[in-house]
Parts: sequence; C-alpha cells; structure tokens
Amino acid sequence: MGDNEGEVLRGTFPSLMAEGTMLSRRGELSKALSYFTYALQLQPGDRNCLVSRSKCYLRLGDTENALKDAEASLTADKEFTKGLYQKAEALYTMGDFEFALVFYHRGHKLRPDLQKFRLGIQKSKEAIENSVILFYLKKAKQKLHIKKDAKYLSKQQAPVRNEKMERQLLGELYVDKAFLEKLLKDEELIKSVTKQGVTVGDLLQEGLSYLDTRTDFWQQQKPIYARIRDRKLMLKRWTRDQKRKPSEVARYILKSMEDIDMLLTSGCPERSCQKAEQVLKKIQSWSDDEIPNRSELVGNLYSCIGNAYIEMGNMMAALQSHRLDLDIAKENNLTDAISRALDNIGRVYARMGNFQEAIDTYVEVKQ
Repeated sequence: MGDNEGEVLRGTFPSLMAEGTMLSRRGELSKALSYFTYALQLQPGDRNCLVSRSKCYLRLGDTENALKDAEASLTADKEFTKGLYQKAEALYTMGDFEFALVFYHRGHKLRPDLQKFRLGIQKSKEAIENSVILFYLKKAKQKLHIKKDAKYLSKQQAPVRNEKMERQLLGELYVDKAFLEKLLKDEELIKSVTKQGVTVGDLLQEGLSYLDTRTDFWQQQKPIYARIRDRKLMLKRWTRDQKRKPSEVARYILKSMEDIDMLLTSGCPERSCQKAEQVLKKIQSWSDDEIPNRSELVGNLYSCIGNAYIEMGNMMAALQSHRLDLDIAKENNLTDAISRALDNIGRVYARMGNFQEAIDTYVEVKQ
C-alpha cells in the first residue's frame, strides 16, 4: 500500500469496501486485495468482503486462497449464494470440474433465476466431457494408426502441441509463452540465481508449466465460450463486410443466436432447437446482400440445433446436425467452424459411449 497504508488503516469498513471494489473494477487487484484485507480486520468474517477478496485472489491466479475465502464466507450460512458461486468458480478454475458442478447445482437450486449458475452447470458438464475424451485420447494414443512418415512419428514420441490450437487457447499469453521459451535457451541466464536462491531456469520452467496447465484447462472448458466467441466474430465480420453499422437483419440474427443459447443454458433445449430451426427457415427468404457469410450462419445454426439435440438426449439427430455443420465448414474452408464441428461430433460420440470414434474425431481436430 505504501503511502496510503496509514490512511487505509484509519478507514471505516464501508469506505474500505467501496475503495477495494473500485480498485478491483479498475484492474488494480493487488491494491484492492489490501483494502479488503484491512476491511476484514475491522469486521472479521464478513461474508461479502470474503467473496470480494476471493474474486481478487482468483483473478490474480491464487486459486488456493480464493477457495479458502469462498469457503470461509459459507461458515455461518451454507446457503449464501454468493459464496456458493465463488466456491464453484474457484474449484472450476482449479480444474476440479466435478466438485464445481456440485456447488453450481446447489446455487441453482436456491436461486434458479440466476443465469450464472445455469452457465456454471453447463460449462462444468462440457469440461467434464472433454476431460473424459482427453483421458481416452492420451490412453489410446499409441494404439492409433495414423499414416505419417517416420520423421513425423519420431517427433511425436515427445509431447508436441498443436501450435495453432495453443495460440487460440492462450490468446495474448501465447506471446508470453514464446518469450519464456526463448529465455530458456539462454544457458548463461538460466544458471543465474535470484536473491531467494532460486535459479532463473527453475522460475522459467514454473512459468511454462503454468501456461501448459492453462492450455489444458481452456481446451477442456472451451465449448461454451467458443459459442460466445463465434457470435462476436460473426458480428465483427458483418460490420467489416458491409462497411457500416450492422443492419436490422444482422442485429436480429445476433439477438436470435443469443436467445437460442440462453434457452439452451436455461434448460429448455426443445425451445432452443425450435428457435434455431425458425431462424434457419427465415433466412432462406433473405438476399445475400442482407446476409453476408450466409454459409457461416447456416453452419452455426446447425451447430446450435445439434447442441440442443444433445441436451434432449437425441444423439443421432445431434450427430446429423453437427455433420451438416462440418460439411458446410469444409465446403467453405472455415477453419474455426471445422474445429467447432469436430469438437461437437467428438462430444456426441463420447455421450454415446463410442470412445474410439470420439478419439478419432479429436485426433482429426489436432491435425
């Protein structure tokens, strides 16, 4: 806190909370953390303050302390929904998807009106499904017959990641990973020792290990956020292609896509499917000028229909819809859409218990 430390110690609990909240919103998380900590000295065990500090810890990557504060907020009241949600978020970020799902369910039972619990349930389920696929993929990796030359196969003996997929999953952190890997090649640098007695090489390895963990995490929880990303990218492309603000048609379609996803996450897959089919039928009457990237939109709608069928338990219909999405994506060379469709096809096979087919599909995604 530096120069502000004395001032903070003299603050009242409400003023400390207000200041911490403001700093947190501005992204000054370390400062916000200090304010919440001082506030807890004035009112130990305040559950709202514990949740606020837990959020800071989580955004800073300190999942253990985030979980501790979330659990502490539930000490007096096990049904405190903010605490339940924060505990679920901490567990989810730690990769404990099954346990996170338990607390998302508890919160949803108490507050079925809150969308965040529904989204939590869905993203946990999808992450669990992907974890199962990744497990079987690793287990069966050596048994798969992939037609590649001997040079490629020898390289595959070491754990090699798909660079394009890794770049997509890490986003801005990909640059940091590349920088750390570059530093790791400096033999003189990695041998140097910090004041704490730790070698720079160990610190670099720790950083790379963390980023590898994040890559696996994002790969497991990807589907639900991929849909949100697809909508944003679609609107961006429409705006760019038309060189003007989105038309009424574009706004209608984007709003419809949001409604379709909202119905699905709200536990109404039948209505979600009906809405997607209605939009699909309606766009047939519009001109290409009104709907740029028509093929991309049609594929996206088939993807939505397929996801709805998954939740309805109709796996054959889901498989058919996702294959239509894949056909359109391949026909129009839509790389992201191909990856999305293959991901979803793999999920369907996993739900059906056809793990070999699921593995084959995921291998195709990685190639």
